[in-house]
Amino acid sequence: MGANPLSAVLDARDVSRSFGDKQVLSGVDLQVGAGRISALLGPNGAGKTTFLRILTGLLLAEGGHVSVAGIDVGRDPMAARRHIGFFPSADRTFYNRISGLENLAFFGRMYGIRRQEALARAGKRLVDVGLSDAVDQRVGLYSHGMQKRLSMARALLMDPPVLVIDEATDGLDPEGARRVQDLTRSIAADGTAVVWTTQRLDEIRGFAASNGVVEGPARVVKSVEEISRLQPGDILVCQVTNPTWAPIFQKIAGAVSDIGGSMSHAAIVAREYGLPAVVGTGSATTRIKDGQRIRVDGGRGVVTIL
Repeated sequence: MGANPLSAVLDARDVSRSFGDKQVLSGVDLQVGAGRISALLGPNGAGKTTFLRILTGLLLAEGGHVSVAGIDVGRDPMAARRHIGFFPSADRTFYNRISGLENLAFFGRMYGIRRQEALARAGKRLVDVGLSDAVDQRVGLYSHGMQKRLSMARALLMDPPVLVIDEATDGLDPEGARRVQDLTRSIAADGTAVVWTTQRLDEIRGFAASNGVVEGPARVVKSVEEISRLQPGDILVCQVTNPTWAPIFQKIAGAVSDIGGSMSHAAIVAREYGLPAVVGTGSATTRIKDGQRIRVDGGRGVVTIL
């Protein structure tokens, strides 16, 4: 789900790119505002990585326009990249014989900051990603999950307004994947615009708003007029709710929203009525089809398309 273009930190319009005779991207739009998470979904070969390379200034678009924090990526990719943190699916650029702290400080120095500031930033980000106990440990001794978190720490080192995440949970066990997803939501809550790519089309994650698990038909509501279509047992899927919608919670079985946190209207009313709910998914209304059967796990913050 996009942001208002006037408030978008990342704004991509009508982006196209081909390689030889193969059209990889055609007319792609994406606007992401501060504090929002937008998901790019699709199997291998769908063009996700090509699009990310264009967003980060590593590849020029053949058509369209991309700006980051108001900077035209095509005209000044180096300046734009200073406002982007990139969290790759596979990161082989760390030095295994030195510590996580020394690695991050080294990359901070490459940004042109003084050593003391680089060390301070590195230490803070290692704490943020849950690696405070491994600050002085050699990276070669880090587990796969720890290395993923170290990659996130580096992506956040310079406090970028935009974070781009490419298949970040690839190869992680469920607990490791949950850690990365929780970190991402926390970062977005602090105001960072996040772009997340994934091949997982069946699972949508958000904030755990109200405990319980329910399965049922999704009713995707995109306007006030569509509320009347809700039937007892339906699971409401919407962008955001407002106080005038409270009565509908008496008959629905659960709720899912694109926007919101644990204290949003949808979360509060769902808890009041004892309904499983997941909020702040960023993409439920675009990924779930009306009438599709879904499972809502309000305790874990997971919606599964069945």
